[in-house]
Amino acid sequence: MTTEHDWITTTVTADLLRGALDTERTEQGLLPHRLPARARAQNTDGQLAMAESHPSGVRLVFRTRATRVELDALRTRRSYVGVPERPAGVYDLLVDGRLAAQGSVDGGNVVVVDMTTGTDEHRPGPAGTVRFDPLPEGDKDVEIWLPHNETTELIALRTDAPVEPARDPGRKVWLHHGSSISHGSDAASPTGIWPATAATLGDVELVNLGLAGSALLDPFTARALRDTPADFISLKIGINLVNLDLMRSRAFGPAVHGFLDTVREGHPTTPLLVVSPILCPIHEDTPGPCAPDVEGLREGRLRFVAMGDPAERASGKLTLNVIRDELSRIVRERAADDPHLHYLDGRELYGEADFAELPLPDDLHPDATTHRRIGERFAKLAFGDDGPFARVV
Repeated sequence: MTTEHDWITTTVTADLLRGALDTERTEQGLLPHRLPARARAQNTDGQLAMAESHPSGVRLVFRTRATRVELDALRTRRSYVGVPERPAGVYDLLVDGRLAAQGSVDGGNVVVVDMTTGTDEHRPGPAGTVRFDPLPEGDKDVEIWLPHNETTELIALRTDAPVEPARDPGRKVWLHHGSSISHGSDAASPTGIWPATAATLGDVELVNLGLAGSALLDPFTARALRDTPADFISLKIGINLVNLDLMRSRAFGPAVHGFLDTVREGHPTTPLLVVSPILCPIHEDTPGPCAPDVEGLREGRLRFVAMGDPAERASGKLTLNVIRDELSRIVRERAADDPHLHYLDGRELYGEADFAELPLPDDLHPDATTHRRIGERFAKLAFGDDGPFARVV
């Protein structure tokens, strides 16, 4: 910790972070990871490498009297050829659990992706600074939730008063795994992703392993879940398996069993909730793969279409309805020997009536309002009095 004029500069270290499973010291600073080094070493997929480096649910947490806070960070974001630039990633600052300010950093690296050719170009850029000023006087717990959709290297934290690690709040830990929707795709800010909303309403500490495009029953992800301490675990399974057309029915059931077996090795009696996909009309009865609508890209808008044929279900191709039926059966049969295993149909979080009111803007991902709705419903169904995660007083 060093002082320059009236600023105190603190090097960001792992003890100030929550929600990350690992950190990496880079030339710029500290890079939070949501998968441990062993899992990253076994991964060969660029999409997953990007997704796990996005700090969805990761936050800097400290106690301070500071009224001015600055954070230097280097962001890496994606830009898509022919599609309007997405807004800069948002940093949410909370004071004693309440959202008090938001901001973004400028500059950073850009990976320009051409979805029509499958190529990308890396364009380097400088680090930036996000500033929060003024904050309330007095001692307070401060949380800075990092952007859920940008790789973020943390360089330095500056304050006008000393900082120290925040006290342990004593909340139970909820470990969640899912796809881009759990990752937070198209949410407005990091505390607006549906798992963050549910965690706040459930009064739990979130560890979010929502991995965009990468909820694929990978064994190394199951081992990461197995080895992470948690009081509650939820697994949202299905959509990525369909939209990548990754496997057939013959492989799906055994893969789910193997995934659950691995998680149970580390959490034999932890309440475990298996969640099937929310409603996604393009894939309810039509297999993948899923691809951007080329005509839409020409018009500067991003929409997705299912490329499969419903008739291919007969040959074992997966659809969302096939997956829901199989997940329900697997959980029902396993629950005979595992009373802490539960199932939730994802359409209870977002179903036909919701789609009529709040359609998926790109036909695949929910918008910010829908994230809020899904989070509220999950909190009620999972953490409510009759839910599988109901807290025992």
